[in-house]
Amino acid sequence: MDLSGVGVWSHHLRFGDPAEAGEAAAELEELGFRALWVPDVGGALFADVERLLTATREVTVATGILNLWMHSPADTAAAYASLTGEHGERFLVGIGVSHAPLIDSKEPGRYRKPLTAMRTFLDGLDEATPPLPVESRVLAALGPKMVETAASRSRGVHPYLVPPEHTREVREALGDGPLVLPEQTAIFAATREEAKAIGASWLRSYLDLPNYARNVLRLGFSEDEVAQISDRLFDALIVWGDDESIRKRIDEHRAAGADHVCIQVLTADQQGFPRAEWRRLAAALG
Repeated sequence: MDLSGVGVWSHHLRFGDPAEAGEAAAELEELGFRALWVPDVGGALFADVERLLTATREVTVATGILNLWMHSPADTAAAYASLTGEHGERFLVGIGVSHAPLIDSKEPGRYRKPLTAMRTFLDGLDEATPPLPVESRVLAALGPKMVETAASRSRGVHPYLVPPEHTREVREALGDGPLVLPEQTAIFAATREEAKAIGASWLRSYLDLPNYARNVLRLGFSEDEVAQISDRLFDALIVWGDDESIRKRIDEHRAAGADHVCIQVLTADQQGFPRAEWRRLAAALG
């Protein structure tokens, strides 16, 4: 799997109209994006991954992330073996522990000891027949303990909703070798007011989750900034502006140690595929 360059992170490719998702995936590959990342909040994840693999030829399809509370290690390893047998080594399994409010909303008290849950899940992948290879999985790691686990149990990390400062910290903790594959949200907008009109409520939904709130507090933001979504915090987590502004942020992640950056484009219509913006991004990256 070629995990250099820039990829696209998109819920549309997973939960949007299947026919358009396939067309969009093929176009994104033609535009030169190296990986297509999709989320997991339930549903037939592996069937959706297979649809994207079928629609493309060489691009990597990655889960960002596979929710370990929603899948068994044995089923995950079996799906990986089946998909790679059919489509080659193009499926990167990003695995994460999700968030207590989401998991406990359906089964109160289920979300316990997330680090232990991750290690147990990885044990299951190692013990499966056949096992899911270490080099074909990455972990959604924000804090130092999960980063440490990723270094020894996976190919690297896929941090979501992080600034370049976090990328630098993770690279320093991992050293050379493990991959650092951050997600970066982007908005094409002329002003911060326009950008916040598109992205503020979206960002609020994430900062209400304790894992993300704790992470930005670790990075030096105050509780007031998190509560109010200060301009400083908004600008750190969401890059907005013109083509050059977004290209500069990608370069900052790379300079901080990222091997690959996946861009999630937000638009005013968050249900429609942002295909014009993806084309604009590809042209900006040259």
